[in-house]
Amino acid sequence: MAIENELLDKLLADYKKPEDIIGENGLLKQLTKALLERAMNAELSEHLGFAKHDPAGYKSGNSRNGTTKKTLKGDFGEMEWETPRDRKGNFAPKIVAKGQTRFTGFDDKIISLYARGMTTREIEAHLQEIYGVDVSPGLISNVTEAVMDEVKIWQGRSLDEVYPILYIGRYDCPKNDLRAMVSTNMDALRVKIRDGGHVVNKAIYVAIGVNIEGKKEVLGLWTAQNEGAKFWLQILTEMQNRGVKDIFIACVDGLKGFPEAIEAVYPKAEVQLCIVHLVRASWNYVNWKQRKEVAADLKRIYQSSTVAQAEVQLEEFAAKWDEVYPMVSQIWRRNWARTIPFFAYPAEIRKAIYTGRYDCPKNDLRAMVSTNTTNAIESLNMSLRKIVKMRGSFPTDEAAMKLLYLALQNASKKWTMPIQHWSEALNRFAILWPERMPASERAA
Repeated sequence: MAIENELLDKLLADYKKPEDIIGENGLLKQLTKALLERAMNAELSEHLGFAKHDPAGYKSGNSRNGTTKKTLKGDFGEMEWETPRDRKGNFAPKIVAKGQTRFTGFDDKIISLYARGMTTREIEAHLQEIYGVDVSPGLISNVTEAVMDEVKIWQGRSLDEVYPILYIGRYDCPKNDLRAMVSTNMDALRVKIRDGGHVVNKAIYVAIGVNIEGKKEVLGLWTAQNEGAKFWLQILTEMQNRGVKDIFIACVDGLKGFPEAIEAVYPKAEVQLCIVHLVRASWNYVNWKQRKEVAADLKRIYQSSTVAQAEVQLEEFAAKWDEVYPMVSQIWRRNWARTIPFFAYPAEIRKAIYTGRYDCPKNDLRAMVSTNTTNAIESLNMSLRKIVKMRGSFPTDEAAMKLLYLALQNASKKWTMPIQHWSEALNRFAILWPERMPASERAA
């Protein structure tokens, strides 16, 4: 419905400065109050079946019973207004429900600020500064606590039957630097959680799968102080109970006990050690001045076309560098059995597993490893890193889970498209394992 210009001219007759419209007692706030009160009275007339002063309401058994002053909080600050009542007390307004003290969407703003790592005190100060609204820490806690119900539903939701790729990794980096996490992950974020009078370090693992459409999906969050085969068996069994019947390739990041656990739950899954993890581990033993040269030589190994060629490149690397950095070649030899499955994959699947490159400084590890993860995942890692760093420590496991869940929901909104090279990889999967493809894909 269009508003007539004559009406607007009347409303703006005394306009001299912006505050006259958007200020504390500006026109917008006055109009909002007037429209709400008018709408509430219209709702009450509908509820009673007659308008104010209508003779039809005489001896009807119910009638208007004055008003009650209430305060609403919203983007405009705080606004006092009067809500009408009926004598029977069963009038339930729709535009502003009984007991509602905040405009629709105001709670979402609190949750959005919380999801970005702000504490309750910081949110309180922010709302007062921006909107002029006094909101207690208790109210903020109650609003954010409601998120835990969402977390429980999300954590137990049904999953797809097949995930062609599941990325598994460990967050174990110096100075809590999440940028060193370079695989999409059942990734352990080290967070500090208060336990009685002590603060303990706990790991929160994030599992990310690539579904049959090629889209990334966060499968769940889990906490643990220690990892091992028993822990991974519990996680994988939970995923199985939630509907996951098969995983084609599991990319792991040196997790203790994980290969044995996944082979027990998903015996057909192929376990592939993350190449970037190996490169990163190698760099720990290399002087920074020679890292670029060492990275270039390692690249010849993992970019080999076949296992035989990779073995030749590894021997050439050892002959050149063992005298200076003997641990590097030893790392690759110790993990060779979990590394070589990569060379059996066709180029299409290799690209799907490790897709994307970065515009990084020349001495940045990410720029020197061509088999890398997508920008979307790096963005996720950076978002979580920022939040964990801002909060410092958490009062409970639930508080950490709640915050990371909200951050993951924000980050995953961008995951609307399949990963690069997915159509080619899916065709290869269909050729390699036709019997393991979902029924819908086999029918197609």
